[in-house]
Amino acid sequence: MRTGHDDSERDDAAPVDMLASLFEARGWPCEFVSDDEIHGEIQGSWATYQVRCVWRTEDHVLQILCLPDIRVPDDKRAAVYEVMALINEQVWLGHFDVWSNGSVLLYRHALMLGDDGLLSLGQAQSAVEAAIDECDRFYPAFQFILWGDKSPADALASALVDAAGEA
Repeated sequence: MRTGHDDSERDDAAPVDMLASLFEARGWPCEFVSDDEIHGEIQGSWATYQVRCVWRTEDHVLQILCLPDIRVPDDKRAAVYEVMALINEQVWLGHFDVWSNGSVLLYRHALMLGDDGLLSLGQAQSAVEAAIDECDRFYPAFQFILWGDKSPADALASALVDAAGEA
């Protein structure tokens, strides 16, 4: 039982509005594409990521797309698909995919919201940060394949090497 907190005081809002508030509070540039879609840019550790959030009212689903601005050339497609399969085995929320239109790499995750269709600030922040964190975590693996000609297994192993000690 919650005390001292009335449901009318909840800080939840319509998903796209809450995301706009989050982006504004963090200083991330964003714009409304429509009433149900917002697009923004977030600087990660490796790249500036394009983040698109699309609200599907009829399903009560918020889809978050994070694009690290990586295009997959035809000659690297098989290796990227292989490393993507290895990566997706390690991702708990969302997954990586290659968009068929333009061969763009992306991370995608969806949140099923309740019947009220409201999103809390904590949910918004967790979902967006998880997308950026996963892109940052695996960005090097894709780069090792695209630019370093590593095998998918070697690319993933090299990307997941944790630094030991202190700098």
